[in-house]
Amino acid sequence: MEQNRLGQSGLKVPRLSLGTMTWGQETDEESAATMLRSYLDAGGSLLDTAAAYAEGRSEAIIGAFLGELVPRQEVTVVSKAGMVRRDGAREVDTSRGAMLRSLDASLARLGTDYLDVWLAHVWDDNAPLEETLSALEFAVSSGRARYVGVSNYSGWQLARAVSLSAVPLVAVQSEYSLLQRTAEREVIPAARALGTGVMAWSPLGRGVLTGKYRNGTPADSRGASENRAGFVEPYLSGRPARIAEALATAARGLDVQPLELALGWTLEQPGIDTAVIGPRTPDQLEQILKAAPKSIPSEIASALDDISVP
Repeated sequence: MEQNRLGQSGLKVPRLSLGTMTWGQETDEESAATMLRSYLDAGGSLLDTAAAYAEGRSEAIIGAFLGELVPRQEVTVVSKAGMVRRDGAREVDTSRGAMLRSLDASLARLGTDYLDVWLAHVWDDNAPLEETLSALEFAVSSGRARYVGVSNYSGWQLARAVSLSAVPLVAVQSEYSLLQRTAEREVIPAARALGTGVMAWSPLGRGVLTGKYRNGTPADSRGASENRAGFVEPYLSGRPARIAEALATAARGLDVQPLELALGWTLEQPGIDTAVIGPRTPDQLEQILKAAPKSIPSEIASALDDISVP
């Protein structure tokens, strides 16, 4: 699998990163192990998790695999702090104390003494940015994290953080796909100007760009689940549905799967270093890995740009 440098750092990351948001909730440990083996066999090496994922169970599952299924030094582990979910409600706290407590808990669950990349999961209006950055800086100086960055920040928030941080912010995670291109307005240009790498999450438009929702919501899909239906619903009608239909039409013309076109489009956009995929099942991951994204003909890329432009 092709590797890219993350921003202007020396860290190399694969084009496709394996997101583990569903591990410990919708994906059990056995299925997660199968997925990890397949991903590693395909040349992947980055596992993306967070303290908030399945209330820490995602990190715990990864921790069970490190040293057993894969040597710790052969994978890049990315985690996040500053947000938790309790009983379906989201709580945000990126104060220094909360961040460092979360970091220590993450390391314990993962069974490792360091993270390759540690991110502030979200912007917090109620915590001074200086405190959040102080926690990131301490993580680096104490050896608990090799690199640090932020997630779900707007362009001005990223620029402000970079200007105040005593250590480089090497990454920003942002949702980005044919269905969600608002990152092009500020986040991606800011990241490119500041030397920060972009990790695009949900490059398949929360699963909608695979085409499986074109004729309704499958019973076994995320869109039909009690926990995730609200996550998918905004992309199932109106303009997003028309974009997904146009993608499917283009894919038929090229005799490829829609997800292959969707991933290829995202990875060809300037400033995108890696796409964080989030399959729930081994079969979904196999489909993604078999349909390795290829270069898109210029006329097709232009048509997709036109129909999906914000």
